[in-house]
Amino acid sequence: MYRHILISTDGSQLARSAVRHGLALAKAVGAKVTALTVEPSFDVYTVPASRVYEMSGAFAEHTERAKAHARGVLDAIAEDARTAGVICETVQAEQDQPYQGIIDVAAQRGCDLIVMASHGRSGLTAIVLGSVTTTVLTHTKIPVLVCH
Repeated sequence: MYRHILISTDGSQLARSAVRHGLALAKAVGAKVTALTVEPSFDVYTVPASRVYEMSGAFAEHTERAKAHARGVLDAIAEDARTAGVICETVQAEQDQPYQGIIDVAAQRGCDLIVMASHGRSGLTAIVLGSVTTTVLTHTKIPVLVCH
């Protein structure tokens, strides 16, 4: 059925539930997994004016924080996959639009299913906060399994 599942996560509790579900599905169907976290690129406008002269330091700090966060999230998934006996690669992508990073990595890696979580927001909350999951659903041709 599925041979290569992309599991997208931001490291949140809700996303961990989707990770567990995706790994269980991969084990059941004999699929390999690519675990992905998408980190935003450095935004120069978030650096306070008082630190503009330290721009290179702020960039390095951002990069290190993003790598550390991704490493922590992805290492945990890799360990869970190892324990479950599922082949798993981990990828940290840098993209200002997380949905685009998810779609791009899934396509580049030849994934035939994307597993991700959704808060299930609706109405004004969904409009104001947006939804990475909804945007992935509307922009990809790859099937998406959404876990609540």
